[in-house]
Amino acid sequence: MPTKRQLIEKGAKFMLYSLPLMFIGPSVIYNAFINKQNIWHYLVLAIGIFICLSAVYLLFKGIKTITDALFQS
Repeated sequence: MPTKRQLIEKGAKFMLYSLPLMFIGPSVIYNAFINKQNIWHYLVLAIGIFICLSAVYLLFKGIKTITDALFQS
């Protein structure tokens, strides 16, 4: 069983990985809406939505890992 410090570091890493995705995802979605005449519009939009959902998932996984480390018995 990992120590509390290792779990907190693991949660912080998850949150750190989500940080760039929080900026890249909306930029990709914005780019998709600007280039609606392009044939790749829906593919770029789907990739942008996937990046945003990945950022949210990693953020919540990091928060859950940190809270588990702080409040474990």
